Amino acid sequence: MLLDNTELIKTTFEKSIPMHKFLGLKIELLEKDFVRISVPFRKELVGDFRNNRWHGGVIATVMDSVGGVIGAMHFTSLQDKISTIDLRVDYLRGAEPEAIMVEGKIIRFGNRILVARMKAFQNETLIAEGKGVYNFVRMNKTNNENSK
Repeated sequence: MLLDNTELIKTTFEKSIPMHKFLGLKIELLEKDFVRISVPFRKELVGDFRNNRWHGGVIATVMDSVGGVIGAMHFTSLQDKISTIDLRVDYLRGAEPEAIMVEGKIIRFGNRILVARMKAFQNETLIAEGKGVYNFVRMNKTNNENSK
């Protein structure tokens, strides 16, 4: 596992992925099966211009990215791959024009499938929750860490 390379994963996630850099994603907490990410509000992220609310697609994008970074914590090499199979988001309330915090944790990790649950908050108020299903391909076949 690349757990001992947490700083590499954090730097890659925040600075090397153009979408994440554009959104200003910042990893606040990164553990083996849990991540917390903050995203500052910017006017370019508004979807409802009448009420100045976040675009739901931005929130879904961040949730998807949260699932990806949790999976990266289980990489055994930089050649391992993760891709989204399915993403479901339930929007519980409109997101005000302020920062959001998105948390995610692994709820199942099989031989090739990872399932993560994500929650988005503003000031500790739940604004959206979701579940992502990811295809996880380990290129180093000698380590079978996935079998949980």
